[in-house]
Amino acid sequence: MVVAVHHLAAAQDVAAIPTLITVLGYNNPGAAVAAVDGLVALGQDAVPALLEQIDGYNYGARAWAIRAVALIGDPRALPVLLETAKGDFALSVRRAAARGLGTIDWAKLPSDQAPSSQQEVLSVLIGAAQDPEWVVRYAAMAALEGLAKALAAPETQKPPILACLQQVFHHDETPAVQARAGKALETLGELADAIN
Repeated sequence: MVVAVHHLAAAQDVAAIPTLITVLGYNNPGAAVAAVDGLVALGQDAVPALLEQIDGYNYGARAWAIRAVALIGDPRALPVLLETAKGDFALSVRRAAARGLGTIDWAKLPSDQAPSSQQEVLSVLIGAAQDPEWVVRYAAMAALEGLAKALAAPETQKPPILACLQQVFHHDETPAVQARAGKALETLGELADAIN
């Protein structure tokens, strides 16, 4: 099955989108990875079908679909990513959504919508930084770094990002999450301030 999905994905044919999405629901991680790769290669063409077919009952399929739309970075996925990061019951789905909020291609959103959308993303990511699951907090740190690099209104939105990263760097209970916050601060040129 994995080989067949790899071949289907390699064809990069939009007609394969429904089949690739169906594969996300199978209990076969290798096939799902190949399907995600194929959907991501098809880019924006795959987004409407992915958003329509996100499975509310199969959390594995939902996690793979969220991962695909996150990797594509299409802003049309923002409502789904925001809602999912805020409260999906499955930690793998929340993690994928939180990470995806940091990979949005903001240039594809009308410039007058970017500041308010980024503010909403910031609010959700600050909440995700308090998630009980460390993998979600880790993803939120990576996403905050990505968001900070793309801000439309850095003068008002960057300070809360840095404050959140510094808080997690100093106080999170999980060393991996602290380290990811530190990496984000270092990338943003703020690690020295956080250490002092």
